[in-house]
Amino acid sequence: MCRVADVLRDSFRDRALILGCVFLFLVAAPRVGLGQQPVTAPVAPPPETAPIPKNYFIPLLDIVAFDTLLNRFNYRFIDRATYDVSLSSIRRNANSPWVLDNDPFSINQFLHPYQGSLYHGFARSAGLNYWESLGYTFAGSVLWEIAGETTLPSRNDQIATGIGGTFLGEPLFRLASRVLERTDHLSGFWRELFAAVISPATGFNRLAYGGRFRGVFPSHDPPSLTRLQLGVMGTSSIQKTFTQAIERNEVVADFSSAYGLPGDPNYVHHRPFDYFNFQFTTSTGSRFENIFSRGLLVGTAYGQGADRHRGVWGLYGTYDYVAPQVFRVSSTALALGTTLQRKLSGSGVLQSTLLAGTGYGAGGGIGGENGNDYHFGITPQVLADVRVIPSDRAAFDVTLRDYYISRLASVKHQGSEHIARVDALISVRLKGRHAVSARYIWSRRSASSPEPGQADLIQSRGSFGLFYTYVRGTRFGAVEF
Repeated sequence: MCRVADVLRDSFRDRALILGCVFLFLVAAPRVGLGQQPVTAPVAPPPETAPIPKNYFIPLLDIVAFDTLLNRFNYRFIDRATYDVSLSSIRRNANSPWVLDNDPFSINQFLHPYQGSLYHGFARSAGLNYWESLGYTFAGSVLWEIAGETTLPSRNDQIATGIGGTFLGEPLFRLASRVLERTDHLSGFWRELFAAVISPATGFNRLAYGGRFRGVFPSHDPPSLTRLQLGVMGTSSIQKTFTQAIERNEVVADFSSAYGLPGDPNYVHHRPFDYFNFQFTTSTGSRFENIFSRGLLVGTAYGQGADRHRGVWGLYGTYDYVAPQVFRVSSTALALGTTLQRKLSGSGVLQSTLLAGTGYGAGGGIGGENGNDYHFGITPQVLADVRVIPSDRAAFDVTLRDYYISRLASVKHQGSEHIARVDALISVRLKGRHAVSARYIWSRRSASSPEPGQADLIQSRGSFGLFYTYVRGTRFGAVEF
């Protein structure tokens, strides 16, 4: 009976995640995407779309209250020993050296960044800019590490929460703000509700403090591509070492948003994350198949007067989380690179992002009983993302990600990981915003051990799928200039 209950609970959770992804698309996608101009007459913005006045005290109050409530909840329902915080445990943690912990992968690499995204949202929705909010996020993580748990403060948690949280939190804040900013297709109640679902911290501040934070962050009308895909994928090839239970056929939902695509002369990239790309994929096999977030932190535009190409280049912040059933990898990183659009012959367009950088990552299999079969390390990485748009009818996307999780700064000398992932997508428009897509994903992990006589471990998985694709506007994201 317990096993049946577990299966039913897991099945409900999987389907809830997929429905949640659909919901996120419906509320986050701007009415007119893909760099197109609205076809309806402009609507005068309501008074609450004025800029948000800065307040440096409210985010501090929010973060302290949130950490306190989270600690009490975890003490009551999760683990009394870990969350039985006292003055003596706080003093000990404040005077102890920071360590590397080995909590379950999903806690360290997803829940900690998401917790950091809430800190970031508290500060951003109180009118603070990105860099000020980064400071609050970093401080909120320090507070949690010292006074939120009885365990010793963790360096890897500080990176994931204090830095990765801002790389995840800023896109969520921007998407929520975009919903609030669009007054031409939703009533005020629904805009507030949907924005709170995307960025709960933003929704809380707007609700809790009356009219103080009713302003809206100005997006400056970024050229954008927002896309939802619903379909099925089947495993076409697999190589695994552990006796893992693999769900070979999956129902998959994928949401992606490219915000601030370069090329529009009326849009200027002068704030952190004025360009970003965010993607979230959930499936019945992996639940969280992947979460990708990358944004331009500091950079400049080029080719502004050119007829054939325009782009931006500079320093990017990235947060990645990938779990294709047979292994997992995640990282928080800084990278140098560029995002550009180049015109091809005829009406064709090529869009691309090339990044190379390093960060702190974690990778491993899924053989550990407690979800901790992985190791940390300094992680050099590269990304190549190319989209070819030959016409209004079709688009072809290829994305390559490559990570090398080294032995440097590892909690244990557990060797190294080389993980690669290729995602190829062909989309053909049927009519209006409706399209069909074919997708192939290949992921591979090569792990070497420092122990003499042990061979390298190879794991890989290839999957092919068919999708219904819904996009906003035309041209699959091509920006006119």
